[in-house]
Amino acid sequence: MEVHVSLDGHRDLSGQIYRQVRAAILDGRLRPGDPLPPTRELARRLAVARNTVGVAYDRLASEGYLDSRVGAGTFVRAVGRTPGPATTASALRPRPVWAGISPWPGPIDAELTSVAYDLRVGLPDARLFPYETWRRLVARESRPSAALARGSGRPEGHGGLRAAIARHIGLSRAVRAGADDVVVTNGIQQALDLICRVMTEPGDVVAVEEPGYPPARMLFRSLGASVVGVPVDAEGLCVDALPDRARVVYVTPSHQFPLGMPMSLRRRMALVAWAERHGAVVIEDDYDSEFRYGGRPVDPLQSVDRAGHVIYVGSFSKVMLPSLRIGFLVAPAPLRDALRAAKYVTDWSTALPTQAALARFIDDGLLARHIRRMRQEYAARHELITAALAGSYADRLEVVPSSAGLHVTAYTTGDLAEPDRLAELAARARASGVALYTLPEVAMCGSVRPGLVFGYGAIAAPDIGPALRRLFGD
Repeated sequence: MEVHVSLDGHRDLSGQIYRQVRAAILDGRLRPGDPLPPTRELARRLAVARNTVGVAYDRLASEGYLDSRVGAGTFVRAVGRTPGPATTASALRPRPVWAGISPWPGPIDAELTSVAYDLRVGLPDARLFPYETWRRLVARESRPSAALARGSGRPEGHGGLRAAIARHIGLSRAVRAGADDVVVTNGIQQALDLICRVMTEPGDVVAVEEPGYPPARMLFRSLGASVVGVPVDAEGLCVDALPDRARVVYVTPSHQFPLGMPMSLRRRMALVAWAERHGAVVIEDDYDSEFRYGGRPVDPLQSVDRAGHVIYVGSFSKVMLPSLRIGFLVAPAPLRDALRAAKYVTDWSTALPTQAALARFIDDGLLARHIRRMRQEYAARHELITAALAGSYADRLEVVPSSAGLHVTAYTTGDLAEPDRLAELAARARASGVALYTLPEVAMCGSVRPGLVFGYGAIAAPDIGPALRRLFGD
């Protein structure tokens, strides 16, 4: 274990070593069981006599901070207190915008430590992922020969993965793209960040759906944009309500988040025409369109855009694993170089072994096979939960029609239409082991109509009925 020790002058060297190692133990930088460097090694690094280090170690051991084991080394002993991080007073303060940005409850909530029934939005079923196959692919791409052949990687991403993504979305979503159009990102959130960096100046207007996806809205605000909410109705975004000054329009047209309806063809055509007239860019977030359970396939906006105003973004978080953190964007040709440069200055590139493994996963047909399997599984859960909500709980809920994705939204009626009653219901549910959020919580918008958002990606089909009964106290 490397331990940083800095000596000042030539006096009381053993005391200086003692005090710095002791401080590292007390504030938690060195934990119980951590090994300390041998006295000879630390003495060499500090350019002092070995006995100087030995005296410091002996003093720490006598006070109960260290254990010395013959033939094994010197280790930190549990000191019987909970260490806390050292704090330093500072006059530094963040920009004011960060005071209004807080983590989205969404799929990750550290407070939910015991969950019997998981109805959170945005979570796929990680239990059904082909881990052994994925492990073999990642192990193959992590060999020294593979790492040496790849080098440090290009900002736009692994060439094989960009080609595989272009083929995948071309076949599955009719997106017009070649490998050169694709930039690989660390999830959709980074794709949005790169686009906003390239396309907006501080103060520019970014239009978002209201209600919509809070992390996108927060990101745009953090970059200095003036974020304007635009209402949605049964056909999706109300194009007529878009502000004329909008530089960017962010939409989820295939499965509006969080309500669930698709954008009608009429609105799609109107939005593309609006963007062309105003010289604006439309960001199309196609976050879970692989899972569609009925009706005709919904064409992406990008496929009807002939003037190059739509940037298509997607990720593999819903179809594979949230922890994978690989997304992508498909950009018009004039923006390619700037987006690649933005990726370069942000984090250089996305992890190459994971990119190469994912390229093989797609090219070998494993992704398509996994999606087919999961679509069948999620379709059964979608049918169960929508039938229950529209049947047994029709006196309390009004289901928003949806035939895609991993969640369904329902407006609450009667007593549950009261915000306080709805909040109490959700709090009791979480306390009883049902992980669920209200529509105002998911949308982070107090003005949205009261409702509940039911995620069914992470809950097994047999558990849906018991989860709803526990939620409503039946």
